[in-house]
Amino acid sequence: MSDNVNQSQVLKQALHAFVLDAEGDLATALERYSADQLKLWSATNLQGISRSNLAIDMFLTEGQVAGQSVLDIFIENQPSLSPSDRALAESWKKTFNGLFKVLQATPERYEVMNWLTEKLYWVEPSGAQSAEELARLSPGEIVVTRLSPDVNDVWTFSGPLMLLGKLGKPKLAVAIGNFKNWFPDHLYGDAPELLEEAWKSVERYHHDFVDFFGGDRITLSGYELNKKLKEYQEISTQRRLEALGIDSSKSLKELVAESGVSEEEVAESMASFGKDGKEVDRLLKDDKAIKMATPPINLPDELRRAEAVTVFVHPRWGQTFLKDYVRLTQLFEAPDDASVSKADQLIQKYLKEDAVNAYVWHCFAEDNATPLMAALGRHFNRSDLTIDDLDDVLVQAGKPLEPKLPEIASVPMHLQDLFQEAMQEVDQGSSKKKSKGKQKQKTGFAV
Repeated sequence: MSDNVNQSQVLKQALHAFVLDAEGDLATALERYSADQLKLWSATNLQGISRSNLAIDMFLTEGQVAGQSVLDIFIENQPSLSPSDRALAESWKKTFNGLFKVLQATPERYEVMNWLTEKLYWVEPSGAQSAEELARLSPGEIVVTRLSPDVNDVWTFSGPLMLLGKLGKPKLAVAIGNFKNWFPDHLYGDAPELLEEAWKSVERYHHDFVDFFGGDRITLSGYELNKKLKEYQEISTQRRLEALGIDSSKSLKELVAESGVSEEEVAESMASFGKDGKEVDRLLKDDKAIKMATPPINLPDELRRAEAVTVFVHPRWGQTFLKDYVRLTQLFEAPDDASVSKADQLIQKYLKEDAVNAYVWHCFAEDNATPLMAALGRHFNRSDLTIDDLDDVLVQAGKPLEPKLPEIASVPMHLQDLFQEAMQEVDQGSSKKKSKGKQKQKTGFAV
């Protein structure tokens, strides 16, 4: 361990002791923050790591007390800190969670890549990791952990490690999905530019949706909606390609020929980005237009077969599909006890569904404020509820009032490629199993 890391470790221990020994607002904030994180991780099934230690480590660098960061409070209360220690503590605000692949392992440090952003780091142990854990950090190992900046462009592990092993693409894709659920605010923790672009993609989706459908809320039969969404996708794809100056009526093969670049050069270039040779060859020989290469949108069967599907779209909250919202409005309008009971059941169902977010609830309130608040009042045993209480009720129900990055947000190309390749491997595996099953049946050895 280098002298710099030793210095960092001593300072981190001082920060840790300062926070855990604190009373008053700081102690209350830590308790609340830890409770919120543990609740999230319990719901998202985070295992294989000390949740309490992780929550404390995250609070040290991103916790807030009355609008002031924990790190700023620590620095203010340590007047004897040297300028270098102050600068180091200040730099810990850049600490982030990531899902890393070990690229190189030396006796003293490791080169890792954050799979979510493809950024590279040289990392030294902080002294908090066991020898057994460090021994597993060989090239190819996938690890979920946090990195804190040190000096001289070196980083250190912060908090506990979660070792996932050497994963194939399908399991790696699942791990990335799990990471998003466990740490929704850290998806691109070390690449704010990627996060900004992802949010912009949600805004573009909303703009295009409103432009095509004429509003940010529509209700259609599942069959009609599925058909319209395919038309919408085709038009949106066309616009994107036109913005890039690409003629979508032509195939990649034709575009390459017009550019004057040989197919071999294109293949070599794409291979340098990790593209599979067979897939590149297929694309170059495919005469289909580029726009036809985009996988079509298909709603799930339960939505496609529904009589009426209502779509809510927002530039920050993304989109929500509800197949029974029309039914709810009908129940709200009916005065009989049976309808009231059925409406209450739907409200209880929506309170449990993450997709029915705060924006959607406010849309409900715009349409049917009185029966909605009455139903919520019955659920929470609060007969005095008014529309002004809606946000408080949503918080009580565990609904966040600020949006998380929606599922419709775009992802970096390297992640998109990973997900597609993972799906291909899964599909190929399924096909082989089916094929083997058929062969067994023919030979009479089927179980």
